[in-house]
Amino acid sequence: MNSDGTTANDGLRLIPFRGLRYVPERIGSLAAVTSPPYDVVVRPDGLQHLESADPYNIVRLILPQATTPDARHRQAADTLSRWLGEGVLAADPTPALYVYEQRQGDILQRGVIGALALSEPSEGVVLPHEDVMPDIVADRAALMRTTDANLEPLLFTYRSMGDATTGATAVIERTVLRAPLLATTTEDGFSHRLWSITDPGDLTEVQTDLGDRQALIADGHHRWATYLRLRAEHSGPGPWDHGLVLLVDTARYPLRVRAIHRLLHRLPVADALAGLGGSFRVRRLDLPLPRAMAELAGAATEGNAFLLAGDGAFHLLDRPDPALLSRTVPTDRPDAWRTLDATVLHSTLLDHVWRVPDAPEHIAYIHDTEAAVTKAERDGGTAVLMHPVREEVVRDLARKGVTMPRKSTSFGPKPATGLVLRSLKLN
Repeated sequence: MNSDGTTANDGLRLIPFRGLRYVPERIGSLAAVTSPPYDVVVRPDGLQHLESADPYNIVRLILPQATTPDARHRQAADTLSRWLGEGVLAADPTPALYVYEQRQGDILQRGVIGALALSEPSEGVVLPHEDVMPDIVADRAALMRTTDANLEPLLFTYRSMGDATTGATAVIERTVLRAPLLATTTEDGFSHRLWSITDPGDLTEVQTDLGDRQALIADGHHRWATYLRLRAEHSGPGPWDHGLVLLVDTARYPLRVRAIHRLLHRLPVADALAGLGGSFRVRRLDLPLPRAMAELAGAATEGNAFLLAGDGAFHLLDRPDPALLSRTVPTDRPDAWRTLDATVLHSTLLDHVWRVPDAPEHIAYIHDTEAAVTKAERDGGTAVLMHPVREEVVRDLARKGVTMPRKSTSFGPKPATGLVLRSLKLN
Protein backbone atom coordinates (compact mmCIF):
# COMPACT_ATOMS: atom_id res chain seq x y z
CA MET A 1 0.00 0.00 0.00
CA ASN A 2 1.29 3.45 -0.92
CA SER A 3 1.30 6.39 1.48
CA ASP A 4 -1.63 7.96 -0.37
CA GLY A 5 -3.80 4.91 0.24
CA THR A 6 -3.39 3.21 -3.13
CA THR A 7 -1.85 -0.11 -3.97
CA ALA A 8 1.53 -0.16 -5.72
CA ASN A 9 1.05 -0.33 -9.50
CA ASP A 10 1.94 1.25 -12.80
CA GLY A 11 -1.67 1.95 -13.84
CA LEU A 12 -4.50 4.08 -12.55
CA ARG A 13 -4.24 5.20 -8.93
CA LEU A 14 -7.59 6.37 -7.59
CA ILE A 15 -7.89 7.60 -4.01
CA PRO A 16 -10.89 8.52 -1.84
CA PHE A 17 -11.70 12.14 -1.05
CA ARG A 18 -14.17 14.06 1.08
CA GLY A 19 -16.76 15.07 -1.47
CA LEU A 20 -18.46 18.44 -1.30
CA ARG A 21 -22.19 17.99 -1.87
CA TYR A 22 -25.29 20.15 -1.75
CA VAL A 23 -27.27 19.99 1.50
CA PRO A 24 -30.81 19.07 0.32
CA GLU A 25 -32.55 21.21 2.93
CA ARG A 26 -30.83 24.37 1.65
CA ILE A 27 -31.77 24.11 -2.03
CA GLY A 28 -34.95 23.85 -4.07
CA SER A 29 -34.00 20.53 -5.67
CA LEU A 30 -30.87 18.72 -6.76
CA ALA A 31 -32.00 18.83 -10.38
CA ALA A 32 -32.27 22.62 -10.21
CA VAL A 33 -28.68 23.11 -9.02
CA THR A 34 -26.96 20.81 -11.52
CA SER A 35 -25.54 21.73 -14.92
CA PRO A 36 -23.98 20.05 -17.94
CA PRO A 37 -20.15 20.37 -18.11
CA TYR A 38 -18.96 23.93 -18.62
CA ASP A 39 -18.13 23.50 -22.32
CA VAL A 40 -21.59 22.17 -23.15
CA VAL A 41 -23.29 25.30 -21.79
CA VAL A 42 -22.37 27.28 -24.89
CA ARG A 43 -25.34 29.56 -25.48
CA PRO A 44 -26.21 32.62 -23.38
CA ASP A 45 -29.82 31.48 -23.16
CA GLY A 46 -28.63 28.15 -21.72
CA LEU A 47 -26.53 29.93 -19.13
CA GLN A 48 -29.39 32.24 -18.19
CA HIS A 49 -31.75 29.29 -17.93
CA LEU A 50 -29.46 27.55 -15.46
CA GLU A 51 -28.87 30.69 -13.43
CA SER A 52 -32.61 31.23 -13.10
CA ALA A 53 -33.32 27.60 -12.17
CA ASP A 54 -32.00 28.07 -8.62
CA PRO A 55 -29.90 30.77 -6.90
CA TYR A 56 -27.41 28.04 -5.99
CA ASN A 57 -27.03 26.48 -9.44
CA ILE A 58 -23.48 25.18 -9.92
CA VAL A 59 -23.11 27.21 -13.12
CA ARG A 60 -22.30 30.18 -10.87
CA LEU A 61 -19.08 28.37 -9.99
CA ILE A 62 -18.09 26.82 -13.32
CA LEU A 63 -19.12 29.79 -15.52
CA PRO A 64 -19.17 32.89 -13.30
CA GLN A 65 -20.22 36.11 -14.99
CA ALA A 66 -18.16 39.30 -14.55
CA THR A 67 -16.44 41.90 -16.69
CA THR A 68 -12.88 40.51 -16.53
CA PRO A 69 -11.39 37.02 -16.17
CA ASP A 70 -9.86 37.86 -12.78
CA ALA A 71 -13.19 39.16 -11.55
CA ARG A 72 -14.97 36.03 -12.76
CA HIS A 73 -12.58 33.70 -11.00
CA ARG A 74 -12.65 35.71 -7.77
CA GLN A 75 -16.44 35.77 -7.92
CA ALA A 76 -16.54 31.98 -8.19
CA ALA A 77 -14.16 31.60 -5.23
CA ASP A 78 -16.20 34.03 -3.13
CA THR A 79 -19.43 32.24 -4.06
CA LEU A 80 -17.98 28.86 -3.13
CA SER A 81 -16.74 30.21 0.19
CA ARG A 82 -20.12 31.78 0.93
CA TRP A 83 -22.05 28.62 0.10
CA LEU A 84 -19.78 26.60 2.39
CA GLY A 85 -20.22 29.15 5.16
CA GLU A 86 -24.00 29.16 4.75
CA GLY A 87 -24.19 25.37 4.74
CA VAL A 88 -25.43 25.15 1.16
CA LEU A 89 -22.50 22.86 0.40
CA ALA A 90 -20.92 20.57 2.98
CA ALA A 91 -18.09 18.04 2.98
CA ASP A 92 -18.79 14.38 3.62
CA PRO A 93 -17.28 13.32 6.95
CA THR A 94 -15.26 10.39 5.58
CA PRO A 95 -13.07 10.14 2.46
CA ALA A 96 -14.81 7.96 -0.11
CA LEU A 97 -14.92 6.83 -3.68
CA TYR A 98 -18.34 7.41 -5.22
CA VAL A 99 -20.39 5.14 -7.46
CA TYR A 100 -22.29 7.23 -9.97
CA GLU A 101 -25.19 5.99 -12.11
CA GLN A 102 -26.94 7.67 -15.05
CA ARG A 103 -30.01 6.17 -16.66
CA GLN A 104 -32.40 7.16 -19.42
CA GLY A 105 -34.54 4.59 -21.19
CA ASP A 106 -32.23 1.80 -22.36
CA ILE A 107 -29.10 3.87 -21.57
CA LEU A 108 -27.39 2.83 -18.33
CA GLN A 109 -23.96 4.05 -17.27
CA ARG A 110 -22.19 3.36 -13.99
CA GLY A 111 -18.71 4.30 -12.88
CA VAL A 112 -16.51 5.35 -9.99
CA ILE A 113 -15.66 8.94 -9.06
CA GLY A 114 -12.41 9.56 -7.21
CA ALA A 115 -9.22 11.60 -7.11
CA LEU A 116 -6.92 10.18 -9.80
CA ALA A 117 -3.13 10.47 -9.57
CA LEU A 118 -1.92 12.65 -12.43
CA SER A 119 0.34 11.26 -15.12
CA GLU A 120 1.91 12.62 -18.28
CA PRO A 121 0.85 11.23 -21.69
CA SER A 122 4.34 9.77 -22.11
CA GLU A 123 3.67 7.45 -19.17
CA GLY A 124 0.87 5.69 -21.09
CA VAL A 125 -1.54 5.53 -18.14
CA VAL A 126 -3.95 8.28 -19.20
CA LEU A 127 -4.41 8.57 -22.97
CA PRO A 128 -5.48 11.89 -24.47
CA HIS A 129 -6.89 11.79 -27.99
CA GLU A 130 -7.44 15.47 -28.77
CA ASP A 131 -5.35 18.61 -28.87
CA VAL A 132 -6.25 21.48 -26.55
CA MET A 133 -6.58 25.25 -26.88
CA PRO A 134 -4.10 27.10 -24.65
CA ASP A 135 -6.46 29.97 -23.83
CA ILE A 136 -9.08 27.59 -22.44
CA VAL A 137 -6.49 25.74 -20.35
CA ALA A 138 -5.29 29.06 -18.96
CA ASP A 139 -8.83 30.11 -18.04
CA ARG A 140 -9.69 26.79 -16.36
CA ALA A 141 -6.37 26.84 -14.51
CA ALA A 142 -7.06 30.32 -13.17
CA LEU A 143 -10.52 29.23 -12.03
CA MET A 144 -9.23 26.11 -10.24
CA ARG A 145 -6.31 28.01 -8.76
CA THR A 146 -8.57 30.72 -7.35
CA THR A 147 -11.29 28.39 -6.03
CA ASP A 148 -8.89 25.69 -4.77
CA ALA A 149 -11.35 23.13 -6.09
CA ASN A 150 -12.08 20.57 -8.78
CA LEU A 151 -15.62 21.68 -9.61
CA GLU A 152 -16.64 18.90 -12.00
CA PRO A 153 -15.44 15.37 -12.73
CA LEU A 154 -13.77 14.52 -16.02
CA LEU A 155 -15.10 11.50 -17.93
CA PHE A 156 -12.51 8.74 -18.45
CA THR A 157 -13.03 5.26 -19.84
CA TYR A 158 -11.17 2.01 -19.32
CA ARG A 159 -11.73 -1.58 -20.45
CA SER A 160 -11.93 -4.62 -18.21
CA MET A 161 -12.54 -8.20 -19.30
CA GLY A 162 -16.26 -7.61 -18.59
CA ASP A 163 -16.29 -9.87 -15.52
CA ALA A 164 -18.87 -8.59 -13.02
CA THR A 165 -17.80 -10.94 -10.22
CA THR A 166 -14.52 -9.31 -9.26
CA GLY A 167 -12.76 -5.96 -9.13
CA ALA A 168 -14.29 -2.52 -9.50
CA THR A 169 -17.33 -3.84 -11.39
CA ALA A 170 -18.21 -6.22 -8.57
CA VAL A 171 -17.94 -3.44 -6.00
CA ILE A 172 -20.14 -1.17 -8.14
CA GLU A 173 -22.81 -3.85 -8.56
CA ARG A 174 -22.85 -4.55 -4.80
CA THR A 175 -22.95 -0.88 -3.94
CA VAL A 176 -25.97 -0.02 -6.10
CA LEU A 177 -28.07 -2.50 -4.10
CA ARG A 178 -27.89 -0.06 -1.17
CA ALA A 179 -29.87 3.13 -0.73
CA PRO A 180 -28.12 5.99 -2.55
CA LEU A 181 -26.78 9.17 -1.01
CA LEU A 182 -28.80 11.14 -3.56
CA ALA A 183 -31.13 10.60 -6.46
CA THR A 184 -32.53 13.11 -8.92
CA THR A 185 -33.81 13.41 -12.48
CA THR A 186 -32.60 16.32 -14.58
CA GLU A 187 -34.63 18.09 -17.26
CA ASP A 188 -32.93 16.12 -20.04
CA GLY A 189 -34.65 13.00 -18.71
CA PHE A 190 -31.58 11.37 -17.15
CA SER A 191 -31.86 10.00 -13.65
CA HIS A 192 -28.76 10.29 -11.47
CA ARG A 193 -27.85 8.33 -8.34
CA LEU A 194 -24.74 8.52 -6.16
CA TRP A 195 -23.36 6.15 -3.50
CA SER A 196 -20.22 6.32 -1.36
CA ILE A 197 -17.64 3.54 -0.97
CA THR A 198 -15.85 3.72 2.38
CA ASP A 199 -15.33 0.07 3.31
CA PRO A 200 -11.54 -0.60 3.31
CA GLY A 201 -11.98 -3.94 1.58
CA ASP A 202 -14.11 -2.45 -1.20
CA LEU A 203 -11.69 0.43 -1.65
CA THR A 204 -8.74 -1.94 -1.98
CA GLU A 205 -10.63 -4.12 -4.48
CA VAL A 206 -11.39 -1.12 -6.68
CA GLN A 207 -7.87 0.28 -6.46
CA THR A 208 -6.19 -3.06 -7.14
CA ASP A 209 -8.35 -3.66 -10.21
CA LEU A 210 -7.73 -0.17 -11.62
CA GLY A 211 -4.03 -0.50 -10.92
CA ASP A 212 -3.70 -2.66 -14.03
CA ARG A 213 -5.65 -0.34 -16.30
CA GLN A 214 -5.02 2.60 -18.57
CA ALA A 215 -7.71 5.21 -19.25
CA LEU A 216 -8.83 7.14 -22.30
CA ILE A 217 -9.90 10.74 -21.76
CA ALA A 218 -13.44 10.68 -23.08
CA ASP A 219 -14.38 14.21 -21.99
CA GLY A 220 -12.20 16.78 -20.27
CA HIS A 221 -8.96 17.24 -22.22
CA HIS A 222 -8.69 20.90 -21.29
CA ARG A 223 -9.35 20.22 -17.62
CA TRP A 224 -6.81 17.37 -17.59
CA ALA A 225 -4.23 19.71 -19.13
CA THR A 226 -5.24 22.16 -16.41
CA TYR A 227 -4.62 19.55 -13.70
CA LEU A 228 -1.14 18.93 -15.11
CA ARG A 229 -0.36 22.65 -15.29
CA LEU A 230 -1.42 23.24 -11.69
CA ARG A 231 0.53 20.23 -10.43
CA ALA A 232 3.65 21.68 -12.05
CA GLU A 233 3.10 24.89 -10.09
CA HIS A 234 3.17 23.11 -6.73
CA SER A 235 6.34 21.47 -5.43
CA GLY A 236 6.21 18.41 -3.22
CA PRO A 237 3.33 15.96 -2.69
CA GLY A 238 -0.08 17.44 -2.09
CA PRO A 239 -3.70 17.65 -3.30
CA TRP A 240 -2.66 19.08 -6.68
CA ASP A 241 -1.14 15.68 -7.50
CA HIS A 242 -4.66 14.33 -8.10
CA GLY A 243 -7.71 15.40 -10.09
CA LEU A 244 -11.40 14.62 -9.95
CA VAL A 245 -12.52 12.03 -12.52
CA LEU A 246 -15.31 9.58 -13.30
CA LEU A 247 -14.00 6.23 -14.55
CA VAL A 248 -16.39 4.12 -16.64
CA ASP A 249 -15.68 0.56 -17.79
CA THR A 250 -16.82 0.59 -21.42
CA ALA A 251 -16.62 -3.21 -21.61
CA ARG A 252 -19.54 -3.14 -19.19
CA TYR A 253 -21.15 0.21 -20.02
CA PRO A 254 -20.34 1.36 -23.60
CA LEU A 255 -20.44 5.11 -24.11
CA ARG A 256 -22.09 6.87 -27.00
CA VAL A 257 -19.76 8.79 -29.31
CA ARG A 258 -21.15 11.88 -30.98
CA ALA A 259 -19.64 14.51 -33.23
CA ILE A 260 -18.95 18.11 -32.26
CA HIS A 261 -20.07 20.51 -34.97
CA ARG A 262 -18.40 23.72 -36.12
CA LEU A 263 -20.08 27.09 -36.51
CA LEU A 264 -18.21 29.46 -38.83
CA HIS A 265 -19.34 32.89 -37.69
CA ARG A 266 -18.05 34.98 -40.59
CA LEU A 267 -18.54 32.64 -43.55
CA PRO A 268 -22.02 32.62 -45.16
CA VAL A 269 -23.11 29.36 -46.75
CA ALA A 270 -23.09 30.88 -50.26
CA ASP A 271 -19.45 31.89 -49.84
CA ALA A 272 -18.53 28.50 -48.40
CA LEU A 273 -20.05 26.73 -51.39
CA ALA A 274 -18.50 29.11 -53.90
CA GLY A 275 -15.08 28.62 -52.34
CA LEU A 276 -15.13 24.88 -52.94
CA GLY A 277 -14.49 25.33 -56.66
CA GLY A 278 -15.38 21.73 -57.52
CA SER A 279 -13.04 20.21 -54.93
CA PHE A 280 -15.97 18.30 -53.35
CA ARG A 281 -19.15 16.87 -54.78
CA VAL A 282 -22.01 19.05 -53.48
CA ARG A 283 -25.66 18.00 -53.26
CA ARG A 284 -28.46 20.23 -51.95
CA LEU A 285 -30.82 18.40 -49.58
CA ASP A 286 -34.24 19.93 -48.98
CA LEU A 287 -34.93 17.56 -46.10
CA PRO A 288 -35.68 17.74 -42.38
CA LEU A 289 -32.60 17.69 -40.18
CA PRO A 290 -32.89 14.00 -39.09
CA ARG A 291 -33.08 12.82 -42.70
CA ALA A 292 -30.24 15.11 -43.74
CA MET A 293 -28.08 13.65 -40.96
CA ALA A 294 -29.01 10.16 -42.16
CA GLU A 295 -27.75 11.12 -45.63
CA LEU A 296 -24.52 12.35 -44.03
CA ALA A 297 -24.12 9.05 -42.19
CA GLY A 298 -24.52 7.13 -45.44
CA ALA A 299 -22.00 9.29 -47.27
CA ALA A 300 -19.52 8.97 -44.38
CA THR A 301 -19.30 5.21 -44.95
CA GLU A 302 -17.69 5.94 -48.31
CA GLY A 303 -15.20 8.59 -47.21
CA ASN A 304 -14.99 12.13 -45.89
CA ALA A 305 -18.35 13.90 -45.79
CA PHE A 306 -19.80 17.06 -44.25
CA LEU A 307 -23.17 18.75 -44.10
CA LEU A 308 -23.34 22.53 -44.43
CA ALA A 309 -26.31 24.45 -43.03
CA GLY A 310 -27.33 28.03 -42.39
CA ASP A 311 -29.30 29.14 -45.46
CA GLY A 312 -32.50 27.17 -44.88
CA ALA A 313 -31.29 24.04 -46.66
CA PHE A 314 -28.60 21.40 -46.22
CA HIS A 315 -25.66 20.85 -48.55
CA LEU A 316 -23.90 17.49 -48.50
CA LEU A 317 -20.18 17.61 -49.30
CA ASP A 318 -18.44 14.32 -50.13
CA ARG A 319 -15.96 12.75 -52.57
CA PRO A 320 -13.14 15.26 -52.03
CA ASP A 321 -10.54 15.66 -54.76
CA PRO A 322 -7.73 13.20 -53.89
CA ALA A 323 -5.10 15.57 -55.29
CA LEU A 324 -6.34 18.32 -52.98
CA LEU A 325 -6.13 15.99 -49.97
CA SER A 326 -2.62 14.91 -50.85
CA ARG A 327 -1.52 18.56 -51.03
CA THR A 328 -3.19 19.75 -47.85
CA VAL A 329 -3.28 16.90 -45.31
CA PRO A 330 -0.01 16.40 -43.40
CA THR A 331 1.79 13.17 -44.24
CA ASP A 332 3.59 12.65 -40.92
CA ARG A 333 0.68 10.87 -39.23
CA PRO A 334 -0.93 7.42 -39.63
CA ASP A 335 -3.55 6.89 -42.33
CA ALA A 336 -6.24 6.55 -39.66
CA TRP A 337 -5.52 10.15 -38.63
CA ARG A 338 -5.10 11.49 -42.17
CA THR A 339 -8.54 10.21 -43.20
CA LEU A 340 -10.46 11.57 -40.20
CA ASP A 341 -13.24 14.00 -41.11
CA ALA A 342 -11.90 16.44 -38.51
CA THR A 343 -8.43 16.28 -40.07
CA VAL A 344 -9.76 16.97 -43.56
CA LEU A 345 -12.06 19.71 -42.28
CA HIS A 346 -9.26 21.60 -40.55
CA SER A 347 -6.32 20.87 -42.86
CA THR A 348 -8.13 21.08 -46.18
CA LEU A 349 -11.33 23.11 -45.85
CA LEU A 350 -10.62 25.54 -43.02
CA ASP A 351 -6.90 26.10 -43.57
CA HIS A 352 -6.65 25.84 -47.37
CA VAL A 353 -10.03 26.29 -49.07
CA TRP A 354 -11.88 28.71 -46.80
CA ARG A 355 -8.88 30.13 -44.90
CA VAL A 356 -10.79 30.40 -41.64
CA PRO A 357 -8.54 30.86 -38.58
CA ASP A 358 -9.17 28.47 -35.69
CA ALA A 359 -9.96 31.25 -33.24
CA PRO A 360 -13.08 31.89 -31.12
CA GLU A 361 -14.10 34.93 -33.14
CA HIS A 362 -14.23 32.75 -36.27
CA ILE A 363 -15.25 29.27 -35.05
CA ALA A 364 -17.52 27.97 -32.30
CA TYR A 365 -17.70 24.29 -31.31
CA ILE A 366 -21.27 23.15 -30.65
CA HIS A 367 -22.37 19.71 -29.43
CA ASP A 368 -26.08 20.01 -30.22
CA THR A 369 -26.90 19.57 -33.92
CA GLU A 370 -30.13 21.57 -33.93
CA ALA A 371 -28.52 24.40 -31.96
CA ALA A 372 -25.69 24.64 -34.50
CA VAL A 373 -28.15 24.90 -37.40
CA THR A 374 -30.38 27.41 -35.61
CA LYS A 375 -27.50 29.68 -34.70
CA ALA A 376 -26.05 29.56 -38.21
CA GLU A 377 -29.40 30.52 -39.72
CA ARG A 378 -29.91 33.30 -37.19
CA ASP A 379 -26.43 34.80 -37.54
CA GLY A 380 -25.81 34.26 -41.25
CA GLY A 381 -22.89 31.90 -40.74
CA THR A 382 -22.23 28.30 -41.77
CA ALA A 383 -22.74 25.25 -39.59
CA VAL A 384 -20.48 22.35 -40.55
CA LEU A 385 -22.20 19.22 -39.27
CA MET A 386 -20.00 16.20 -38.63
CA HIS A 387 -20.48 12.43 -38.42
CA PRO A 388 -19.08 10.80 -35.24
CA VAL A 389 -15.86 8.79 -35.11
CA ARG A 390 -16.00 5.21 -33.82
CA GLU A 391 -14.61 4.72 -30.30
CA GLU A 392 -12.15 2.04 -31.41
CA VAL A 393 -10.55 4.48 -33.87
CA VAL A 394 -10.15 7.05 -31.09
CA ARG A 395 -8.64 4.50 -28.70
CA ASP A 396 -6.26 3.04 -31.29
CA LEU A 397 -4.89 6.48 -32.20
CA ALA A 398 -4.55 7.41 -28.52
CA ARG A 399 -2.54 4.26 -27.82
CA LYS A 400 -0.16 5.25 -30.62
CA GLY A 401 0.26 8.67 -29.05
CA VAL A 402 -1.53 10.40 -31.93
CA THR A 403 -3.93 13.18 -30.99
CA MET A 404 -6.94 14.10 -33.09
CA PRO A 405 -7.85 17.68 -33.99
CA ARG A 406 -9.41 19.33 -30.96
CA LYS A 407 -13.12 18.92 -30.38
CA SER A 408 -13.28 15.88 -32.67
CA THR A 409 -15.55 13.76 -30.49
CA SER A 410 -18.20 13.99 -27.79
CA PHE A 411 -18.49 10.96 -25.53
CA GLY A 412 -21.56 10.56 -23.38
CA PRO A 413 -23.59 10.56 -21.36
CA LYS A 414 -21.49 13.16 -19.58
CA PRO A 415 -21.57 13.37 -15.78
CA ALA A 416 -23.81 16.06 -14.38
CA THR A 417 -21.91 18.88 -12.71
CA GLY A 418 -22.90 19.70 -9.14
CA LEU A 419 -23.47 16.26 -7.61
CA VAL A 420 -20.03 16.01 -6.00
CA LEU A 421 -17.09 18.47 -5.93
CA ARG A 422 -13.55 18.15 -4.56
CA SER A 423 -12.03 20.85 -2.41
CA LEU A 424 -8.24 21.04 -2.59
CA LYS A 425 -8.26 22.48 0.94
CA LEU A 426 -9.78 19.28 2.31
CA ASN A 427 -8.12 16.65 0.09
